[in-house]
Amino acid sequence: MDIENFGKGLKGKELDRLAINTIKALTMDAVQKANSGHPGLPMGAADFTYILWMKFLKHYPQDPTWPDRDRFILSAGHGSMLLYSLLHLSGYTLSLDEIKRFRQWGSLTPGHPEYGLTPGVETTTGPLGQGFGNGVGMALAERLLAEIFNKNGYNLVDHFTYCLVSDGDLMEGISHEAASLAGHLGLGKLICFYDSNRISIEGSTELAFSEDVGMRFQGYHWHVLEIDGHDHYAIEEAIRASQEENELPTLIICHTNIARGSPHKENSASAHGEPLGEEEVIATKENMGFPASPAFFVPESVRELFKKRLGELETKYKGWQGLFGEFCKAMPEAAELWNSFMKRKIPKGLVEKLPVFEHGKEIATRDASGKVLNVLAQHLPNLFGGSADLAPSTKTFLTGFDSISKGHFNGRNLHFGVREHAMGAILNGISLHKGIIPYGGTFLIFSDYMRPALRLAALMEQPVIFIFTHDSIFLGEDGPTHQPIEHLSTLRAIPNLTVIRPADAQETVCAWQVALEQREGPVALILTRQKLPVIDRTKLGSRPSDISCGAYILAGVDVKNPHVLLLSSGSEIHLALGVYNRLFAEGISSRVINMASWGLFERQSDEYKESILPKNLTLRISIEAASPFGWERYTGNSKHIFGINRFGASAPYNVLAEKFGFTVDDLTRKVMDIIKHLPT
Repeated sequence: MDIENFGKGLKGKELDRLAINTIKALTMDAVQKANSGHPGLPMGAADFTYILWMKFLKHYPQDPTWPDRDRFILSAGHGSMLLYSLLHLSGYTLSLDEIKRFRQWGSLTPGHPEYGLTPGVETTTGPLGQGFGNGVGMALAERLLAEIFNKNGYNLVDHFTYCLVSDGDLMEGISHEAASLAGHLGLGKLICFYDSNRISIEGSTELAFSEDVGMRFQGYHWHVLEIDGHDHYAIEEAIRASQEENELPTLIICHTNIARGSPHKENSASAHGEPLGEEEVIATKENMGFPASPAFFVPESVRELFKKRLGELETKYKGWQGLFGEFCKAMPEAAELWNSFMKRKIPKGLVEKLPVFEHGKEIATRDASGKVLNVLAQHLPNLFGGSADLAPSTKTFLTGFDSISKGHFNGRNLHFGVREHAMGAILNGISLHKGIIPYGGTFLIFSDYMRPALRLAALMEQPVIFIFTHDSIFLGEDGPTHQPIEHLSTLRAIPNLTVIRPADAQETVCAWQVALEQREGPVALILTRQKLPVIDRTKLGSRPSDISCGAYILAGVDVKNPHVLLLSSGSEIHLALGVYNRLFAEGISSRVINMASWGLFERQSDEYKESILPKNLTLRISIEAASPFGWERYTGNSKHIFGINRFGASAPYNVLAEKFGFTVDDLTRKVMDIIKHLPT
């Protein structure tokens, strides 16, 4: 076979077929070389994704952050070689050498797509269903920004969000939540391709999946189309029909064959998640009429085809840049607003506008957060959010602003319904889209329902603000089903998730400042249901803003060589202060260390950490009405951790405090007992 001239002279459908076979060949070679991966989906979905990318998808490889690009999400992230092949051929800075390093240490082609690593990857996917939820968030962000900026004929925001979802994506519970909300809101510029190949790891999907997906999505108020996913004419017609549907999101059910073209592995479960094998790779290439060697071969005619497409995309890109230039000249104030949105600018002097809470008053930190949030909304027009049907309890409603609903995207309040998991993924999608500062609230106990989305927000370093209220057993009568125990420790364990548990209303103000300044990761604000006194700091020598360091000396700054360090956070800080005063009366010196955010504290210098927790002060006792897990890293002794190792109970919070030993009397007695039995 004349490799040098292979494919030369091909045109039209024959050239399209060669390009699609090139995508399949790159996939097979990369998976085979890595000896791991998922060749089946890329080979089965190559037809409809190729048509989308070559004839419809609006993007520009030389500027992957172009604000008005279409978004393409591979929710079925295990099929990553499909995306990597398209990115490479389209002209993104993803070399053939990186394709050859698929799934290897330090490559730009990891096993599942990772946002921020590979140019052109819009979101990190792999945990099935998450990309689907992200897509809903991106489509929602597009509508919200279009409502603000598309004025006087300047349609700066006018793009589609495309998702490729698999059988597995649509089995996951999050897909039900996200699809329901997308249909309810009428996100007409969301188009999802359902790669229905009817194969999962264990075998046929008939083993566990027999619902009528089309009927299901029609019930969610989606526009549903059903096609042969290998029929190019049907694919084009379906995409055009989807783009013309403005009122409903679209699901295109693409019936495909997994590992399409493989003589012995097509439609087999083994093709889902393992290499085809060297012999089968050769046989498949021969079956497609593609050179069996060399590996990773890309015909020059295919290169030229994608280069031509790049020229078309460049024209669209430059057209938008020209439109944006005219917009800036004609509407300078709107242009300045656009710039502030896209760069997430915080207005100067905002801190001075935030509420001040005087000591002597009592207020729950959830209430303080709500007051701060409503002031912020007046000065941050790109602050949008809501809750999973708990706004009256989480205090996350923006008073004076409308609610967002179908056809009405000029509000600021999002109603996610009782859909915590979808809320998390949608917030991530909004953040990934850029331009909006998203927040979402629920009870801390229900963070369990959104943990995968929390983890991905942290992995992608997205500055989403999560508001978790009702933070301990002290929420009271709702009982153990609603009282978090292990949640603080498990959230703290997520890398790059900044968990902040303020001790009073004034610290809550400062916690919000930290959250807004955060750029490289999400923040979880942990807030109380019960009222807390605003701390009188006039004699303590500390400031609420010290919370930005994560941990600081709240009381006992002037105490030299204290007998004991009392470590605490949130509402239990007030108990620690009570113990501190009792110890002082007994002639025992101590300090109260407010450990409001372990994550922020660990980012401080060694010198700062030593000033807060000196190595020579080894008697450290922690007080927190939650699982003791993790506190030993700071106390150094598991016997010096006062926490809760069981589920809560239903009772008024003051009764719970007494029964669980979280009163000043009980804690002082325990601390004194430890001091009494110290070796002399």
